[in-house]
Amino acid sequence: MTFDDLLALLASEDIRLGKSDGDLDVYTDKDELDPALVGGLRAHKAALLELIGDEEDALWEPPAIRPEMLPLVELSQAEIDRIVAGVPGGASNVQDIYPLAPLQEGILFHHLLAEQGDPYLLPALVSFASRDRLDAYLAAVQAVIDRHDILRTAMAWEGLPEPVQVVWRRAALEVEEVALGEGDAVAQLRAHVDPRHHRMDVRRAPLVRGYVARDEEGGRWLLLLLLHHLVSDHTTMEVVLGEVQAHLLGRAHALPAALPFRNLVAQARFGVSPAEHEAFFTALLGDVDGPTAPFGLLDVRGDGSGVREGRLEVDAAVVARLRERARMLGVSAASLCHVAWAQVVAHASGRDDVVFGTVLFGRMQGGAGADRVVGPFINTLPVRLGMGEGAAASVRRMQTLLAGLLRHEHASLALAQRCSGVRAPDPLFSSLLNYRHGGRAGRSAAAWEGIEGLHVEERSNYPLTLSVDDVGDGLAVTAKVRGRVEPMRVCSLMHAALEGLVDALASAPGMRLRDIPLLAPAERARVVEEWNATAVAYTGECVHELIEAQVERTPGAVAVVYEGGSLTYAE
Repeated sequence: MTFDDLLALLASEDIRLGKSDGDLDVYTDKDELDPALVGGLRAHKAALLELIGDEEDALWEPPAIRPEMLPLVELSQAEIDRIVAGVPGGASNVQDIYPLAPLQEGILFHHLLAEQGDPYLLPALVSFASRDRLDAYLAAVQAVIDRHDILRTAMAWEGLPEPVQVVWRRAALEVEEVALGEGDAVAQLRAHVDPRHHRMDVRRAPLVRGYVARDEEGGRWLLLLLLHHLVSDHTTMEVVLGEVQAHLLGRAHALPAALPFRNLVAQARFGVSPAEHEAFFTALLGDVDGPTAPFGLLDVRGDGSGVREGRLEVDAAVVARLRERARMLGVSAASLCHVAWAQVVAHASGRDDVVFGTVLFGRMQGGAGADRVVGPFINTLPVRLGMGEGAAASVRRMQTLLAGLLRHEHASLALAQRCSGVRAPDPLFSSLLNYRHGGRAGRSAAAWEGIEGLHVEERSNYPLTLSVDDVGDGLAVTAKVRGRVEPMRVCSLMHAALEGLVDALASAPGMRLRDIPLLAPAERARVVEEWNATAVAYTGECVHELIEAQVERTPGAVAVVYEGGSLTYAE
């Protein structure tokens, strides 16, 4: 135990120290002290006596939290005191204070920017056969919160040089009982905390809220859990559900020790330098002077509302050929999918050189146990690809770029955009590709007896997101689109791009990406044939006679427009 760790523990346990006849006196309301604390007091006795000073019989209370106790962030004592004042229980309930991870910075920005609702609230709706099952589930969720620091974390930013996250030692899950009227209970509960209108106070931990209601018609209990993306990602959800299952089965004692999220922040803070990040993204994006906005979708400050979703299983034969081509080229299937998405983005934006965001797992360099750390490890960073290079060369280029991004996976998106020629408020890109591996871990029927998941929703401020789910044997694409674009059309374009790319790699690897056919047969027929089907029957009249007939039918139609004025045919 370090000296700073000891001081923090003394503060959290409300223990005071004194000095008499050269000995260290310990004052506490506890019947006995924790052996680790006793060991720390003995190990640091000399330093503690020096800290108390020369005055005998004087009680000394250690400063609750001092600047030197927070190695990851620079805060003055006044700023620390301001943060501590906002935590229930004061300093004794503060475990740690440190900066935000890069993804958290972006999420907090959009949270504060939104005037109504929050695009990063993640609702999960669960039903229970009895109140006992519901209460057992809530107790398990609280136990998981108690285990993981990030789930006991609140955000603070007011009056500070930079936003920080404050880890509370104790953070009770807030559960609201909601009275429902007659009718659809699920719809009423979802409307009660609709993320399009509802906001969470992220200054108060835990950033998880529970809303409970009785569904009389269904004979069941409902729980809607709201989890904020500031403290969660897809892997976090899987870890949390796995630990909830362990608690429901009475096997919590077998869970491995929880690992702190602060290690990720330390790695992002003291790993790759900002200068190295800037050099990488300047080389990648320095000459990009305009946003890439497929389908004209440019607004990246949405609240997650108005999004429609479509899902399409990729044809098994296409998947098999894609994996075969990837093996032959010595690249990942993800690289081929990124190239295919670049083709879709180029087609939908009219650009020959495109930029889009890719979602990075964020745990590849996280060290041992990173796959079970709870917290938002993922990050979104830009990918760029031109359409003028051959198919095989483009795939290899993408593989190299994605490998290079791994070293910079904890860089902030704001830094990357500053390295481009695109100036705020314009976004660098407005579409994302999220390539995801694997599926849900096995569930125990006994643990989930009487419990049923009804709805889980993932939200984003981006107007166009394509997720590729790689489940080993197959691939599926899911498009989430805000606006008039049909999500199934996006899925079909991606499927056509994958098929065309695989064909080119097999038969003409040097074919430029811009020359690879992209339109699916149905869409090509619509564009080339249906939209060009303008032929009408000709009755033999001259052109001026046809115009006269039209005038007689629509005399009030505008015939001439000039400098803001107009005349109808009748006039």
